[in-house]
Parts: sequence; structure tokens; C-alpha cells
Amino acid sequence: MRNNSWYPVESADNVLRLLLLLSERQRVRVSEAAEHLGVARSTAHRLLRTLGARDFATQDAHRAYRPGPAFERIVRTGPTTQDLRAKLHEHVVELHRKVGETCHLMVLEGNGARFIDCAESTHVLRVGTRVGMLLPAHVTSGGKALLAELSTEELGDLYPRNLPASAGGPAVDRITVRRQLATVRRKGYATNLEESERGIVAVGACIRDGSGRAVAGIAVAAPSARCPRSRVPELAREVLDAARAASATL
Repeated sequence: MRNNSWYPVESADNVLRLLLLLSERQRVRVSEAAEHLGVARSTAHRLLRTLGARDFATQDAHRAYRPGPAFERIVRTGPTTQDLRAKLHEHVVELHRKVGETCHLMVLEGNGARFIDCAESTHVLRVGTRVGMLLPAHVTSGGKALLAELSTEELGDLYPRNLPASAGGPAVDRITVRRQLATVRRKGYATNLEESERGIVAVGACIRDGSGRAVAGIAVAAPSARCPRSRVPELAREVLDAARAASATL
């Protein structure tokens, strides 16, 4: 006769308990995980690293663990990355048609901007596709637009200290980042003036779902040789129109 008693597999049970803890607290240190599970710190660390290897958890700059992309895909109530790409592709293409430059769609992944879709310019001199790439959010226009939506606490967790610039320039301090994001909130759009890469200028804005939550960024990028700063307001108008049209479909 089958025994109906339930005997959990200890390691699997601990992993599931950690997932629940991440869901409840959104931020868990190794010591907290060890105390919660009643195990050694080394065991808790190994379990958290396993979750990290499968993208169920990710470490922030304070070395605490947060829900990762795989975890968020399971619990997210809004559209998935695949949904966003399918629903918004036509808006990326339409923006490209209007401005004649490379246009991207991106989502925030930790403190990075993940590029998930693109309509590439046909000019010989052009910005190439970045699809699949994860760039520092604070040096991309779409990434800045999404960062500007975060609370002060959330930004502090993502950027607890000064940051190295991605293009080999001087360090970017947190005060500068916060000032830039304040400007983004005031204008409604963000710029990347050769910050992610020399010779590239980009303008980006947020796309929102039906509840008003920012779920993606849409951006146009052009070689600086063809995009002087005087052209930025023109591109910003087109990007904002595209963001509004795309938001209306979610």
C-alpha cells in the first residue's frame, strides 16, 4: 500500500522556500537565507548561486540576491519579453520609417538595458542592431527612460556607488546619474550623446502598459555625423509619438 505521508526532498524544499522568500522580501542576503532555512551559510550561498545560474536570482551591487529574469517571467502579470516584441514590433518599424535611422526596443534587466527588437537603418553609415545585447542602462537612452521610472530606493540598490563609464571615459558618479534622470522626468525623454559608444547619438522614451507602468523603452539611434544636437528635439518628438502609440496597444 502506498504511504500517503509527504516526505519533501530537502534540497528541493529549500530551493522552493528560497523562491518564496525572494518573492516576499525582494532582496535576500546569504546570512538571511541561511537563518531562514536553518542551514550553514555555505549551503545557503550554494543554493542562491544555483538559482542565479538559472536566472531565478541575481545579485545587486550590495551582493544581496533579488528575483532574476526567469523568476519574474513566472510571476509577472504583465506582458513577457516575447509578448512585447510581438505587440510592439510594428511601432519600431514605423518609427524607423519616419526617421530613417536604426530603432530599438529594450527592457530593463537589473541595471542593464536588454535590446529585444530592432529595425535597422539602410544607410551605409548607420548604427547596427544591438538585439540580444545587455548594455549599462545609465548610458543608453531607452535605459535612462526606464531608470527614471524607479523609486529612489530602487535606484540606490542598483547604483550604490560610482560607476565606470562603458566607453572607457571617466567614472560616472551617482549624483550625475540622478541629475540626468531628473532631466528625463522633466522632458519625458532621454538622450545618449555618445555615452554608450563614440559616434552614436540616441533618443529614447518609455512605453507603458494599461496601468501606466513602464514596461519597455523605444529609441532611435544615429551616427553623430548625421545627427547634430540640433536634431535631437525633432527625433524626440517622433520617439514620444511612437511611445504613445505603442502604449495604446498594451
